[in-house]
Parts: sequence; C-alpha cells; structure tokens
Amino acid sequence: MASHILVIAEKPSVAQTIAAALGVKEKKDGYIEGGGYLISWCVGHLVQLAEAAAYGEQYRKWQTDSLPILPEEWQYTVDPDKGKQFVILKELMHRADVSEVVNACDAGREGELIFRFVYEVAGCKKPMRRLWISSMEHEAIRSGFDNLKDGREYDALFASALCRAKADWLIGINATRLFSCLYGKTLNVGRVQTPTLKMLADRDAAISHFQKEKYYHVRLELSGAEAASERISDRKTADALKASCEAGKAVCVSVTREKKTAAPPKLFDLTSLQREANRIFGYTAKQTLDLAQSLYEKRLLTYPRTDSNFLTDDMGGTAESTIALLCKKLPFMAGAGFTPEIAKVSDSKKVSDHHAIIPTMELAKTDLATLPESERNILTLAGARLLLATAAPHVFEAVTAVFSCAGTDFTAKGKTVLSDGWKGLERRYRATLKVKPEAEDGENADAELPELSEGQGFENPPAKVTEHTTTPPKPHSEASLLSAMERAGNGDTDPDAERRGLGTPATRAAVIEKLVKGGFVERKGKQLIPTQNGNTLISVLPDMLTSPQLTAEWENNLTQIAKGAADPGEFLSGIEAMARELVQTHAALEDGKKDLFREGKPSVGKCLRCGSPVYEGKKNYYCSNRECIFAMWKNDRFFEERKTAFSAKIAAALLKSGKANVKKLYSPKTGKTYDGTIVLADTGGKYVNYRIEVRKN
Repeated sequence: MASHILVIAEKPSVAQTIAAALGVKEKKDGYIEGGGYLISWCVGHLVQLAEAAAYGEQYRKWQTDSLPILPEEWQYTVDPDKGKQFVILKELMHRADVSEVVNACDAGREGELIFRFVYEVAGCKKPMRRLWISSMEHEAIRSGFDNLKDGREYDALFASALCRAKADWLIGINATRLFSCLYGKTLNVGRVQTPTLKMLADRDAAISHFQKEKYYHVRLELSGAEAASERISDRKTADALKASCEAGKAVCVSVTREKKTAAPPKLFDLTSLQREANRIFGYTAKQTLDLAQSLYEKRLLTYPRTDSNFLTDDMGGTAESTIALLCKKLPFMAGAGFTPEIAKVSDSKKVSDHHAIIPTMELAKTDLATLPESERNILTLAGARLLLATAAPHVFEAVTAVFSCAGTDFTAKGKTVLSDGWKGLERRYRATLKVKPEAEDGENADAELPELSEGQGFENPPAKVTEHTTTPPKPHSEASLLSAMERAGNGDTDPDAERRGLGTPATRAAVIEKLVKGGFVERKGKQLIPTQNGNTLISVLPDMLTSPQLTAEWENNLTQIAKGAADPGEFLSGIEAMARELVQTHAALEDGKKDLFREGKPSVGKCLRCGSPVYEGKKNYYCSNRECIFAMWKNDRFFEERKTAFSAKIAAALLKSGKANVKKLYSPKTGKTYDGTIVLADTGGKYVNYRIEVRKN
C-alpha cells in the first residue's frame, strides 16, 4: 500500500491553494487527493476548550457560590456546526496508509493551537511536520514543502498558545459570571477587551470634563513673514501688546537654519495597515483584516497577521521585482523616476514569525480592475507603502526666526524643501484618492520665509490679535484606538517582548467588534464612543481587570513560554490564584448597586398625568414614576371584547394624541369586523377608559 502524507490547512480556500501548488487535483468529500498527498482542512477553531457546564451540572446555572471554576483536567469540545469535518480529519489521521501529518495551518500562535487541538482530540500519534510560510504564492508553498520542519520544534509555541487559551477561559468565565450575577445583566469581561473599553471610557471622561479656555496670540507682519507671540491668556494684555508693537520697532534677534531629514514610513504590519485604512478609507479594523485575508488567500498579498515592519535579508530580489511590477501597475507611478533602496526595509533580526505585508508577484497576472474596490484599495495601499518605504528621505531646511518687539519675543517658522523624496510619491498616491484623508498632526508644514538676517529692523510693524479656544481631546477613532492598544502598558512590558500592548495584531479587530456587539461601545462615523453601560462597567470593575498592565505581563510571559524560557504550569497557577482572589474580593455587593445596569429600554411614550416615560411590561404599559399610578392593562376588557391585541403601537398612538386608528375591530353585536378609532378617556384613578369614536362599515 502506497503511503500518503496528510496535510491539514486552516481553511478550505488555503487547502485548495496548497493543492494547486502541489498539483493535487482529485476532489473527495472533505479533502483533495493526489501525488501521495491527502490535503484537508479545519474550519477555523474546529476544537475548543469546553464550556463550564462540561465540568459538572452545578456549573450549568450561573451563580456566585459555584465560583471560581478551576478545571483540574481540561475538557475539549468539537464545534457542533463543524462536527462532520472533524470526523473526516480523524478518519484520515487514522488511515493505515497515512505515514505522517503536516500542520499547514496559519503560521502563528493561533494556527498552532487550531491544529494541535484537532491532532490531540483525534488521538493522533503519527509523526507531524510543520509548514511555515508567509505567502500563498505557489513558489513559496513549494519551497515550504521542500523545507518542512519537525512539528516538535513548535512545542513551545503551542504551550504559549494553550496557556493563552486557558488563561482567557479562567479569567473570562469567572469574571463574566461573577459580575453578571452581581448586577443581574450579562457583562462580558475579558483581559483584552476590558482594558480597551477602559481606554475609551477614560477618553470619554476627559472630553466631558474638559473646560474650554480662550487664549490669544499677537502676530506681527514683517515683510512676508508672520511672527507670533507665545500664548496670552488675557485679551486686554494682548490688545495692549499689539498697540505697543505697532508704535515700536521689531528687531530680528536670531535666525537658525537646520537641515532636517524625514525618513520614509516603515512597511506595514497588520496594525499600521488597519490604522491607515481607517484613516484613509474609514474601514474598521475587522474589515481591513478580512480584506487582507481575502487578498492573501487570492495569493496577492503576503500573510497579514504579522507584527513586523521589515522583510528578511534574503528577500531583496523579491522586493525589487515586486517594486518594478508596482511601478508599471499603479497608475500614479507613471513617469515617476524611482530607484528603490531595499536595504532600508530588510532586517531579519526584526522579523519574528512573519515579515511585513507586501503585495506578491501574482499581481503580474491580475487586472486590478477585476478586484472589488475595497480589496483594490487595500492592495494599492500596501503597494504604495512598499514604494514609499524604499524611497529617498524627504530633506528640508527648517528656519526659525526670533524677533524682539515691545520687550516680547515673536517667532516665525518656515521651511524650504531641498529634496522631496518619498513625500513626492505620497502626494501622487493621495491625488488618486476619492476622499482626501485628514492631515495628521504636523503634516501642514510651515511656508517658506523671506531672506532674514540678525539685526534687521521693522519700524511700526502691522499687528493683529488672534483669538483661539483650547480644544478637548478627540474621541478615539479605530485608527487612534489601535495605536493606543499597541502602546498600552508598554511601560510595564519587557523591551524584548515581541508582542507588546493589548492583544495581538490578529486579535485587536475582534476585540473592538465584541465591545460593539455587546452594547458597550457604539460607532458614530469613524468615532468609537462608550455607551452608558460601557462606562458603568468600567466604574464597577477592579483595576486588576481594567489596567493594561495585566495583559502586558501575560504577553511577556507568553513570549517567554514560546521561547521555551518560562514554565507554563507556573504561569497558569498564577492565573488560577488571580481567579480565586477575584471571587473572594467581590463576591458580595453593597446595597444600592444592583440596579446600575437597569436596561435603558425604549419608552412607549410620555405619561398623560406626570410626563414621565411609559414602559411596556409583561401585562401592562406603566408609568416609570413610582409616585404615579397610571397604567394601561393589556388584558383590558375593552380590547378583549373587540378581539384586538393591545399592541405597543396602539399604546404609543394613545399616549401621543389620545387616539389610535385600528383595523378589524370585532363587533360583539353584529359579529362583523370594522375599522375604527379608539379614544382614550383618562379617569385619573387606577384604571383608564376607552371608547370608539368613528365607525366605518
């Protein structure tokens, strides 16, 4: 019997690409066969850590006295919607003619976890090897298969992935159940999403507590140069200075010229690609990740879930060919003289799992016009960044002139461009965008200054006072939140840690989506604003869950575990101790706090007696003011006799205008139905009355 190698990819689309690269063509149920290979796939997370109920009936119900839940023997479960594919993989793994298994899941921490969970739960003992690639181009896949690694070399990476999954389970399940039980509302607590929500809540508080203040500048017109004073807080002082200057003489006391170089931007890692796509196109982090993943699966972009901004040293040839192709393919490069400097973007030491995101040579065979516009935008953005990153620096001379007038210093700033460099290419790219992105701070540079020399004097210079207002911080956009997540806790993070900040490039988008879906954050245009429940949740949780420091420590430890330099058992016992402490500290709640998360449910209308909101209950529509007894009962005999359900729509109309037009009212006298108008007659007592106004047969 000829032996086969079983290859397991993360998704069906990736398995198909691998099969095409290896010339494997025969499609079977759940796998592809040929040339000594069986190529199959997981469907994302096929096997997961089991829910709490798997550890005992007592955990089926959410209650504080069964916490903390600390599994001794971890249980695993197959995703019920994907059971068929698991059975196929298990049968393939146990086939007598399968000699070894190749893990071809995405080359990173999560990909390792997805494969190993299936391998272990299926009880597979066959030798395993690892395909570790950053591009889905056929050449890269074939080269990867020529250089398969022993799967055991990635045991430490799997240990760190398993620790991450178990730690998130321990804190997530215990904290979520604890605070949900205490407050009577499902409150999702997670070690990445909670500190992320805290950053949004802090920004929201800074904006709402901000006190606007006016300030002034006095500006002198000095033959083509405008020189401004420092901030002046008082209008009278500014007006007096203006008058003194106009009656006096301004003298140039210093002119400094400094040659400055603005280095080109780095290549994209996932987070910087998400930030830029949000700023330019308004895409959410998740949309950008999905688009980049789709381009990766179409072989047009390299692996997107990377935290590196560099290429490896052996990629010089690839980069040069890709740049030459981009210069031909991207319309804005027509006629641009350009000699790339590849060395700027090459540094193997700065590449961890995967190199930076760049387009691939598959672009040569692709008509960009056939791609969906959103995918074309991301591909062009990544291509433009490769060109910018390898372009010459932008060189300019910064000029600062200081003038003295009426005993006060005034400063004029200007700049002269000596060599446009990468900024010229950036202008070409930006000119092709439908909507011009907002300028980043510092992008609106100073104008050129006239020739100035020390000692130069200006008699009676014209002056003006300009009024300004201090501005509050802006709400976070997805772009600024991603930056904040990336930097969060960096003061507490080991400088050598590969992953810093909150979450990983691969998980940040999902964290933001989860907060929006849970009703803790809402999107308003590009802005992310915490809801009332979001702000309340942050106010009731302990610092240990809202501070990014915890995640910074976790990521340090996980990085060390992945390198084989830290003990997974020690890490997890620390997490268990934390879960115990959390439950002990917060198991009881002070009175008066239970109602903090009362649903802000939509009101049906305003009470006719006191004007408070009227809400829909199970049996009635009731006034929210406890002093007021106004209520309209759903089982009122008036509606029952007319065989009409007392709907919220009828209640809203009655509260708004005292009348409701209703179709198909039943007449007990005639046994027929008719359309009529119900009028509300409030008695002022416990009940209200209704009558029919108009009758249409």
